[in-house]
Amino acid sequence: MFTINKHIARAGVVLAVAAMTGCAGTPTYPPAPERTGQFDWNYLVGPGDSVNVFVWRNPEVSGNFPVRPDGKMTMNLIEDLQASGKTPTQLARDIEKALAKYIQEPIVTVIVGGGVGPFDQQLRVVGEAAKPQALNYREKMSLIDLMIAVGGLTDFAAGNKAYILRTENGKQERLGVRLEDLLRGGDISANVDMRPGDVLVVPESLF
Repeated sequence: MFTINKHIARAGVVLAVAAMTGCAGTPTYPPAPERTGQFDWNYLVGPGDSVNVFVWRNPEVSGNFPVRPDGKMTMNLIEDLQASGKTPTQLARDIEKALAKYIQEPIVTVIVGGGVGPFDQQLRVVGEAAKPQALNYREKMSLIDLMIAVGGLTDFAAGNKAYILRTENGKQERLGVRLEDLLRGGDISANVDMRPGDVLVVPESLF
């Protein structure tokens, strides 16, 4: 009886390990859509951005100005102007209104250099990526673009258990992605579109 029970126990362990191995490559959450479709997106100025302001025929007012951590910027003749959360065009119009106190009919152009963007539009990678970090979203950015930027996976990553946290219409959802298949297996069908504000979570492998 003892021998039979011992064999049954061993068989159970083998089956459990096999089940875990079989599940290791299976995403835990519903898969992320390969294409996110069309959506409205405009670059918004954010803290850390460098804003180049050109005021026509007024070079003494023009210049390059940083956006502070509080989202405001100070430039020649203007202090504490809210910049974060605005498109470059919107910011240019606000600067024109502020400068109108000193300059007759100012014409302003704003160009953002070294864009970082507002926090809610940044992409974040956490967990077992080589270089976890926050990155600026770029138009038509895909999962493989994001992984190249963070240097790929660590040796301890459970790549096919990774998921994207995405918020749409105020509701957060988890979408499974297959990083192992994409990066180490070369399966391009595992590449998916990213959206502004996505958070990619790469868990650690349990074995």
